[in-house]
Amino acid sequence: MKVLMINGSPNENGCTFRALTEVASALKEEGVDSQILSIGKGAIHGCIGCGACSKLGHCVFTDDKVCEAVELAKEADGLIVGSPVYYASPNGSILSFLDRMFYSGSAYLAYKPAAAVASARRAGTTATLDALNKYFMINKMPVVSSNYWNMVHGKTPADVEQDLEGLQILRGLGRNMAWMLKCIKAGEEKGILPGTGEKKIYTNFIR
Repeated sequence: MKVLMINGSPNENGCTFRALTEVASALKEEGVDSQILSIGKGAIHGCIGCGACSKLGHCVFTDDKVCEAVELAKEADGLIVGSPVYYASPNGSILSFLDRMFYSGSAYLAYKPAAAVASARRAGTTATLDALNKYFMINKMPVVSSNYWNMVHGKTPADVEQDLEGLQILRGLGRNMAWMLKCIKAGEEKGILPGTGEKKIYTNFIR
């Protein structure tokens, strides 16, 4: 079993990365592998709603790491997305990243457990988690929790090291993710698989 973790911070080894490594350590203790993919400092295109991904099988933009993330998601059993808080919400780049990742790769993510992690100096974490969790909830992905909201506080990784409660919360997230993955695997071995569900009904607010 393996969990793909996306570091939505432009700082590859910053506070968000430190938070994700704490989750990774708990996963490892439970026998679950993980991989951290950093989105980097480069520009990330927003989705342009062209629909090309449904024909090409991948996003029309190939000069950032979205297509790589989708390929990794195909083999992953779970997903964790981490983001720093800059202005009371997720980093703008990770939102653009996830818009395209979910449009072009939703089929490879459905029914896989997922979680969001927020890193902030002070505030904005709950709004960030709310925004990130919506990606999972629209795509039939069970949302994994801990014993508090999945967040750490600090301006630097050294500050995060002092957030003992935050780090404990993230270790709990890792253990809960591992537990859910093992439960799903046990269910599959017994022939319990996700249902096909109903055909999607699309409506709008005027009819």
